[in-house]
Amino acid sequence: MTQKSILQRLSIGSWIQLGHPGVAEIMASSGFDWLAIDLEHSTITLREAEDLIRVIGLKDVIPLVRLSSNDAVQIKRVMDAGAHGVIVPMVKTPEEARYAVNAVRYPPEGERSIGLARAQGYGTDFARYFEWQKRESLVIVQIEHIDAVNNLEGILTVPGVDAYIVGPYDLTGSLGIPGDFEAQQYLDAIDQIQRISHRLQIPGGIHIVEPDPKALHEAVRAGNKFIAYGVDTRMLDTSCRIALQSVQELNR
Repeated sequence: MTQKSILQRLSIGSWIQLGHPGVAEIMASSGFDWLAIDLEHSTITLREAEDLIRVIGLKDVIPLVRLSSNDAVQIKRVMDAGAHGVIVPMVKTPEEARYAVNAVRYPPEGERSIGLARAQGYGTDFARYFEWQKRESLVIVQIEHIDAVNNLEGILTVPGVDAYIVGPYDLTGSLGIPGDFEAQQYLDAIDQIQRISHRLQIPGGIHIVEPDPKALHEAVRAGNKFIAYGVDTRMLDTSCRIALQSVQELNR
């Protein structure tokens, strides 16, 4: 399976915020197409991220990294560590999307500095990696601000942008209704995103933060193709609470 092939069909991944390799191994063994290591909202270090990338890749699951920001230096380092692509937070303009693409790709397509690290086989596999990064490295932009929605066509038509994913909490925050996913402004924004992306034939989807199978089914029926389902921390919390609540109900 190639990286680009997951964009031609429904693909479901998840989010990792706990920096233990065992967490990555368990989730990579469960059947996800890809897993995103979250550097934006976790304490995972770059060193830990490399270990997680290695574990995920050894399970034949695509390792992605959600960056802490649209930072060319961080992009270069996670790609050199072996990430197959990046999820770029808070992209609001075509210029910001272009910056991320340039940071992932080597010249002449981009501006990424060339080094010999894990991704390049520590120097023994550079020629193959050079060709791979042109064809297969992924750039996914996060649409999580109303400014991004208003600039969406320009963002999604930047060459090298492969897909998008909606960040629902930040999008509602930018609308002044944080966490209100039933508000009409939010629903209108989602509708606008889907209409534009479908017209441009750019795959994308949403991050379903709470692990809710019903919400996942609804997201698929709505036409989303690139879906993040849950977060390791929310899955752990939800599982514990459901079990304890079931026992507590028996004692009433």
